[in-house]
Amino acid sequence: MAEETLHKQFPPYTPKKGEEYMNPKQLAHFKMILESLKAELLDDIEKTVHTMQDEATVFADPNDRASQESDIALELRNRDRERKLIKKIDESLARIESGEYGYCEACGVEIGIKRLEARPTATLCIDCKEIEERREKQMAK
Repeated sequence: MAEETLHKQFPPYTPKKGEEYMNPKQLAHFKMILESLKAELLDDIEKTVHTMQDEATVFADPNDRASQESDIALELRNRDRERKLIKKIDESLARIESGEYGYCEACGVEIGIKRLEARPTATLCIDCKEIEERREKQMAK
């Protein structure tokens, strides 16, 4: 399950005029989103494990067996991506506790409420992220 579809059940946080950035109310909002994301991901992983155990069948037909192995490989890739997302969520929760959440790791400026609503695990402001993506693109050529 993609990160962006998991936390849409929460209404976006609308800061009031003059409200301090990353005040306790905002931090609580994002902490709730991150904890909910983590719980849903862990639940999905648990369901996958049980499903894979229940559906572990040995097919005599090589085509059926290949199809099952392909399905399992795809499922395991998805679970690996979710495991990595859980790690990012844990890091974001730790940043909330340390008072660093919402600020760019590279330059220290505010990441922004709207960006965090779209990607609660963001650690870079949009400018630093664009620079990083340009570097990655140049290195890939």
